[in-house]
Amino acid sequence: MVSALGNGVKGGKWFSLIDKVIRPETLDIAWQRVARNKGAAGVDGQSVERFASQADRDLAELQASLADGSYRPHPVKRVDIPKGDGKTRPLGIPTVKDRIVQTALKMVIEPIFEVQFRPGSYGFRPGRGCKDALREVDRLLKEGFTYVVDADLKSYFDTIPHDRLMTLVQGSISDSRVLGLIDGFLRQEIMLDMARWQPVTGTPQGAVLSPLLANLYLHPLDLLMERSGYRMVRYADLAFRSAWLTPTKRWDDFVVLCATEAEARTALDQVGAWVAENGLTLHPDKTRIGDCRQPGQGFDFLGYRFEAGCQFVRDKSLRAFKDEVRAKTGRSRGDSLRRIIDDLDPPLRGWFGYFMHARPRLFRRLDQIVRRRLRAILRKQDRRPSMGRSGADHGRWTNAFFADHGLFTLFAAHESARCSR
Repeated sequence: MVSALGNGVKGGKWFSLIDKVIRPETLDIAWQRVARNKGAAGVDGQSVERFASQADRDLAELQASLADGSYRPHPVKRVDIPKGDGKTRPLGIPTVKDRIVQTALKMVIEPIFEVQFRPGSYGFRPGRGCKDALREVDRLLKEGFTYVVDADLKSYFDTIPHDRLMTLVQGSISDSRVLGLIDGFLRQEIMLDMARWQPVTGTPQGAVLSPLLANLYLHPLDLLMERSGYRMVRYADLAFRSAWLTPTKRWDDFVVLCATEAEARTALDQVGAWVAENGLTLHPDKTRIGDCRQPGQGFDFLGYRFEAGCQFVRDKSLRAFKDEVRAKTGRSRGDSLRRIIDDLDPPLRGWFGYFMHARPRLFRRLDQIVRRRLRAILRKQDRRPSMGRSGADHGRWTNAFFADHGLFTLFAAHESARCSR
């Protein structure tokens, strides 16, 4: 969007941006994106549906408040969501109006930073995603960069220093009103039940701007690794979701792939020094060096485990898969087999689309789990006693029986994909 603005940049800094942010056309596009993403109501209780019922009026009021400088971000509603391991993760829910303003801001400022970001950064960037990052890791491993610095930033999104982040923003943007909006969103109050407080560090979890700002803060590290000749692959996204990986997972992982152990140790020293100087912390239990050609020295990255020359599905992702299958195939579920299979179909296809490069024998095993659960439902509905994993039930409800009812089969999909290569 910014690239088509013409002038407005001087000395490498953009000094006239607020008029682009508050244009009615920009706010309308931003509203359409917020509406597509849906989401819960914020502290003001206004839902996306309610905003839609009077969108013209509300957008006009929002544009007027932005134009006269009276707009102020609302507090963020804090909720706890399950992480998949019995623990919870805090998530912030901004109001619909704040989401619209943040989306409009992102539309205008993202192109400014996007042209600066480096090839090794993949998270939450236009036209890039986890699959691209995984392909790059696989390429580097095959080229012989098998010593890995597997790094994890401890509570990254919660610990980014506001002042240093704003300094980076100010390196490219000098429009005081745009800077004021960004700073205001960083310092939004948080409300949890009756308590409210103002954060002093971190990017608000659940905010539209947060992934972009998180990428910006690590941009100097990307430059450092690149100029030092290291191959770093980084993915940072506040709310990464892919079918049955881990529920609402924040990815803030990166790996540095090296040709020798000595090179890896030097790279880790540089990373550790940069992290400490910039107010962040490497997780002591999740940061390590290993030769991923050796068993037990592999690394997890974006749902996969790379070890001994193979790609596996990481244990947490497998547990999430099994938990979701169990949730959709309870024995007391009274729906028809067709409806249950239809319910399973989209996530099964999505899971395969992401993990199709895992070892094929895994797909056979997971197919067996799905069919076993479906047979248990049919036994319950047929009021038949349990027959275990084999016996009359298996003969009656064969694998072909489920295929005829439209069940997506992971192993068959893998074989079809392999033959079509």
